[in-house]
Amino acid sequence: MKRRKTAVAAVTLVAVGCGGVAMATAMTGGDGGAPGARNLPAATGTVTRGDLIDTETVDGTLGYGDERTLVGAASGTVTWIAGVGATVKRGGRLYDLNNEPVTLMYGDEPMYRTLSEGTSDGPDVKQLERNLDALGYDAGVTVDDHFTAATASAVEKWQQDRGLEQTGAVDGAQVIFAPGAVRITERKAELGGRTVAGKPVFEVTGTERQIRVDLDTDDQQLARKGAAVTVELPGGKTASGRITKVGMVAVAKKPGSSSSSAESTIEVDIALDDPRDAGRLDKAPVSVELRSERHENVLSVPVEALLALREGGYGVQVVRDGRVDVVPVRTGLYAQGRVEVGGPGLAPGVKVGVPGK
Repeated sequence: MKRRKTAVAAVTLVAVGCGGVAMATAMTGGDGGAPGARNLPAATGTVTRGDLIDTETVDGTLGYGDERTLVGAASGTVTWIAGVGATVKRGGRLYDLNNEPVTLMYGDEPMYRTLSEGTSDGPDVKQLERNLDALGYDAGVTVDDHFTAATASAVEKWQQDRGLEQTGAVDGAQVIFAPGAVRITERKAELGGRTVAGKPVFEVTGTERQIRVDLDTDDQQLARKGAAVTVELPGGKTASGRITKVGMVAVAKKPGSSSSSAESTIEVDIALDDPRDAGRLDKAPVSVELRSERHENVLSVPVEALLALREGGYGVQVVRDGRVDVVPVRTGLYAQGRVEVGGPGLAPGVKVGVPGK
């Protein structure tokens, strides 16, 4: 995974040389004073107070999430089939088997048996009843594990509307369950071909736009579920998003990945705040800005304002009323071209010397 550092990660020192630092130290006379207009720096920056956010930019792919296989639960001849790119929601038609529609319903339980009055209780019964309820066939049906006469009546009404024989029983020739709406990426069955129970019919993804980042395990501290990110889309447009999932299992890095020393990655999924920002893009490369660290309400100066002091540590040239005082500072977070500082006489609005351009 290619990674680009967007925050400043190393100190950039003003190019005054050892003699310049020594002179600055001598000019302070040990008390921090360096008066005289002739010693004013060529340019100045400003001490500000606010939040500093350290960021990393990593590569990702915009798509629809992982592909999975949709398996048929009955045998027959395919007489109609949805096309690649089609989106099918609950109650929608996936394909026709022997001229009768096979409908998508939502659930994690596969259709492994015929469901009818007298069927033993089970989660697949509850799953069917939940779908009947969502599709409006809920009159007298209690959503539970028990297939009742009311359930059979609801099934018959649903079958009537689908043009199916009204048996009150549901099997794999009528329904396929999937966790949610699907987008078809590949057809495994062909129009006019024969399919059998247990044979793949489609390769599908979900319908929600998603960005996947294969993040080096060395950088996993950058990803926190719910954290805000900024995404740069092809063409330069930016969009906001949030991390929806951080993988817990490291996988070997794919051949041809970046030269990072990390040998494994974790999967990080990101959802755009406004899915319309993605347009029609699929499997498109994007850049994702992850926020690794945030310091709130701190004083900061441009990184270029730092001076290396002869006695060790860093200082800044405070410019005030035509005078220059070299003030030692404590440094903190480096980010956004600035560095967090603390020291005597520093406050928002104070001018500090920076190299001239």
